Amino acid sequence: MTHDLPYAAVLCDPDNVVRFYDLTHLAALERAAGLPEGTTQDIAYAPEVDLPLLLGRITLEAWIEAVALGLADRVGTAKGRELGRALAEAPFRADAAVVAMLRRVRARVPLVLITNATPRLDEDLAALGLTGLAHRVVSSAVEGFAKPDPALYRIAAARAGVPMDRCLFVDDSRENVDAAVALGMTGVHFREPADLHEPFGLGPAEV
Repeated sequence: MTHDLPYAAVLCDPDNVVRFYDLTHLAALERAAGLPEGTTQDIAYAPEVDLPLLLGRITLEAWIEAVALGLADRVGTAKGRELGRALAEAPFRADAAVVAMLRRVRARVPLVLITNATPRLDEDLAALGLTGLAHRVVSSAVEGFAKPDPALYRIAAARAGVPMDRCLFVDDSRENVDAAVALGMTGVHFREPADLHEPFGLGPAEV
């Protein structure tokens, strides 16, 4: 670290910041079914399909069935179910550079992962070897609130033990970052690891 940090805690979204999915297999299935790539995600991540899962109100299997239903008129229920399962079971990896930076900042201030996640988040973090990466994990599926609902941000700040205006919030969603800023947090819209260098106070030799 090159200087004292101007905040007292980091709240970081893991998905598309730390964790990235490989959708190669899903894309191949979509092409084979005559669907444009991304069709399954469009249906799966629509609020009426996705939010019940993220809020812990339905199981992953029920979510897959909802995706299958949304695709049924185009490819049939069985193929829709196959596509939904391919999305649900897509392999993922952690970005080593981002993990290293988070470990550095964790040594200075509380680190809280704040995420719209499925009920299997703990298993996923364990699979990545990241169970102990953060001091605390705040998950929508556990708390019953999803970003950008201010309630989830307030819970995360409370778990960090610092006031909202002393939190640095990192997310790949501009909407989620804007919600954090509206609550008084400092926001970082993540697009690539370099976006974290200055906020985390890292010099070139430390990245």
